[in-house]
Amino acid sequence: MTDPDAQAAHEAAHAADHLGDPDAPPVEVDPRLLEILVCPVTKTTLEYDRARGELISRKAGLAFPIRDGIPIMLPDEARRLDD
Repeated sequence: MTDPDAQAAHEAAHAADHLGDPDAPPVEVDPRLLEILVCPVTKTTLEYDRARGELISRKAGLAFPIRDGIPIMLPDEARRLDD
């Protein structure tokens, strides 16, 4: 693929294929980033669930996804823990 847009679309589709895949490798996040991030709703610390690729806010009852090593700290993108 020589078209950068096509390559980006291919990579995005490939990454999406691995979301929720139990056989996919664990998501890696810079440990320095994990030290400074807090829940955007409660401002409390987060737990890193490496196997699921999520940052967990027990107080808010939310799990924030990590995509391509980037935490998505938007409440609308978070999974409710009771799901």
